[in-house]
Amino acid sequence: MVVMLRTLRLILQKITTSSSLRSFSLFFFLPTFSLAALLLLVSACNGVTIFCLHLPFPANPTSENIHFSPENTVRGPRTVSVMYAIKEEENHLSKELETHRSFKLLTQKEDNENSLVPPLNTTVDGRIRWFKENRSRFRILKSGPLTKQFSARAKGFFSSNSCKLRFFMTWISSLESFGFREFFTVESVFKSHPSACVLILSKAMDSRKGNIVLRPLLTKGYRVMAIAPDFEYLFRKTDAEAWFNQLGRGNVDPGEVSLGQNLSNLLRLAVLYKFGGVYIDSDVIVMKSFAGLRNAIGAQTVDLETGKWSRLNNAVMAFDKSHPLLYKFIEEFALTFDGNKWGHNGPYLVSRVVERPDFNFTVLPPMAFYPVNWSKIPSFFRRPSNGKELKWVLAKLGHIRRVSYAVHLWNRHSKRLRVEDGSIISHLMSDCCILCNVSGSSYLT
Repeated sequence: MVVMLRTLRLILQKITTSSSLRSFSLFFFLPTFSLAALLLLVSACNGVTIFCLHLPFPANPTSENIHFSPENTVRGPRTVSVMYAIKEEENHLSKELETHRSFKLLTQKEDNENSLVPPLNTTVDGRIRWFKENRSRFRILKSGPLTKQFSARAKGFFSSNSCKLRFFMTWISSLESFGFREFFTVESVFKSHPSACVLILSKAMDSRKGNIVLRPLLTKGYRVMAIAPDFEYLFRKTDAEAWFNQLGRGNVDPGEVSLGQNLSNLLRLAVLYKFGGVYIDSDVIVMKSFAGLRNAIGAQTVDLETGKWSRLNNAVMAFDKSHPLLYKFIEEFALTFDGNKWGHNGPYLVSRVVERPDFNFTVLPPMAFYPVNWSKIPSFFRRPSNGKELKWVLAKLGHIRRVSYAVHLWNRHSKRLRVEDGSIISHLMSDCCILCNVSGSSYLT
């Protein structure tokens, strides 16, 4: 193209000089069609030259670490498979599905039930009145044809699959809130348990769009399903049944803590009591097989003097169906419910009950599920900045890989932290991913 341009310019120079009358005569007598074609070619070449000279070449993209949050699920190759699965369905969904963005665009904006709380410093009567006025906004409490099918669908899901192990999760929030961290929890389960079944108890996820979110795992043959829970069925013949009926009538003080969070605390106990299996929170990275665990719960902290546990946690639990300790947990929830104290109906509840009776179960040390306390979780997200920190990261990482079954990420304290390349979390993610690249660095950018 450059050679042609130079040649044409030389011809034009000869034509326009007064000494080139012969060339001018030749040019003058050229057929009209040839002349037009020649001028058009000159214009095109000149235009190409202009654009080639002035159009800036795009700079190399800079690699950027991601937050462990839904907003960052499309910044690298990590979520390509997920986004492609959504892309395949966009012709069949509403225009709101802009798949090049994040999981948040999978649904319309809707109320997050975890944010539905009464005004602060309201009296008991005021909170009960508020709940009665806003009860219709709590979709999780509504029963319908879909929830009534829970029992049959759950049993069918387990019976149609040869599940080596049953895992349960609860998701009370909206579909748009189900992001990268939650998806990765499910993914990590299958990395250690390819023959397991994962049942997500969620009304929001039990939908066409929710199925699209899970499709990258489904297409690879992993058995995961979201089913809207039937509280009446799950709470039947336990103390939770009467408590839930009173709640539905508006006779229970919901408290200032999210009712959705407290319902999740009860729901995990009820589903384990009904089916048996393993419950995990949606901010857990599963590290190794749970096959050897039975009737086990993890200690969050221990007394340094006595070596005995000082607090348990309910983020990870493995129990047989109808285990009496689960029944006691449910009983304690119904009899002592307090929606004003964070943790009272969750971690503190299991700690209170276990202190009293002696059942057949095991309390695992903190390293099993909680190798880092919530106050120190930021250190797991940071890259080492010097040799001393690198040595600590490698030692801690090696210890976790050897003895931990899972790592709880303490979502309340870590959801806005950035996963830095070279950090403990970045290594664990690379260890436990399925839809990932070989390189941990490219996986995180």
